[in-house]
Amino acid sequence: MAAFDIEDYDVSAERGFLSSFDPDRTPLPSALQPVREMAMALPQILVSGNVRKPLQSMASFDLTDFCTSASLAERRIAMVHYSFLVQSYVWGEVDAPQSLPESLAKPIWQLGASIGQPPLLTYSSYVLDNWGRIDESGSIDLANSYMIQPFLGGQDEAWFVLIHVAIEARAGEMLASIPELVEACSNEDVATLETGLAAMTAVWDDMNEIFGRMPERCDPHIYFHRVRPWIHGWKDNPALAGGIVYEGVEETEGKPQSFRGQTGSQSSIVPAMDAFLGVDHAGDPLRAYLDQLHIYRPPEHRKFIDDIRANSILRTFLQKAENRHLNALYNDCIDNLTRFRTRHLEYAASYINKQSKGGAGNTSDVGTGGTPFMKYLKKHRDEAAAHRL
Repeated sequence: MAAFDIEDYDVSAERGFLSSFDPDRTPLPSALQPVREMAMALPQILVSGNVRKPLQSMASFDLTDFCTSASLAERRIAMVHYSFLVQSYVWGEVDAPQSLPESLAKPIWQLGASIGQPPLLTYSSYVLDNWGRIDESGSIDLANSYMIQPFLGGQDEAWFVLIHVAIEARAGEMLASIPELVEACSNEDVATLETGLAAMTAVWDDMNEIFGRMPERCDPHIYFHRVRPWIHGWKDNPALAGGIVYEGVEETEGKPQSFRGQTGSQSSIVPAMDAFLGVDHAGDPLRAYLDQLHIYRPPEHRKFIDDIRANSILRTFLQKAENRHLNALYNDCIDNLTRFRTRHLEYAASYINKQSKGGAGNTSDVGTGGTPFMKYLKKHRDEAAAHRL
């Protein structure tokens, strides 16, 4: 693990898993400007309740050449705009459609294949590639960030996304230290482990503090009825139980496709820390949900998690070393990971489970990723807590 540069995984100490490019300063070719303009006009279009007609009238682009010649940054920004358009088409009117028109289906399918992610809105397009800095020379935090592409817009939607942006940025220092700490285990370098694990605890404290600020500007009722409806997928969703047809996509042979919706559980922070700390989850149906979310992450981030899991011997080393101080530092990290998961569970209860029932596509019983989220979050929180030494 130490032989690898974290930049090879598109991870940095300053940005964590956030895009290494500046999303607000990434241009698109002139041919795609109408797509960007339509996407940025969604706050005006969605409130009409008649979103499908203008989206159906969009020109259909074959992005074969674009996906071959454009930079990864350009392709990911195109994916942001197309994914918001796709979600708006599906959830912007009362009844969910059975198919996506070719003008949306074909481009997002091509973009998804190009960047190695499913063809709908994922956490990376919703959060990792959807931010800008007010002061370009300043830090990436809640006081200096804004959301680029919205659905309806407004404070609650932006705050929900920007809380995640700030957490991702703060996690960078912790994530960037992992290769060195993995090597320290191999070298039995206790001093480096002590310093590194203590620094991780400080980062976790900051992340938990940021997470705790969610209610300041994101109201549970508004979140459930004005933010959440747009980010569902079409796998295990009652309104689209059979999935959705991607018109014009030859590979699908006209068969409906099912993909999980955007969820904070697609963030790579917690699984990366699970891998480093040696936290395992029981192999049952809920574990299957965890595994399925892995393909929704950018390929570089998936490899980072996989390489950490394959190389980290931290927990095994500590069990053999029987060093009380190191064990206490390790337990601090486990406790902070548990606190983070507990806060996620609390928000799931107040922002979703306790809200009035939504429509079939926005039920309070199923998460945006199509999972039984209360059981899912509680189980993985408890399993993490059980790993204290």
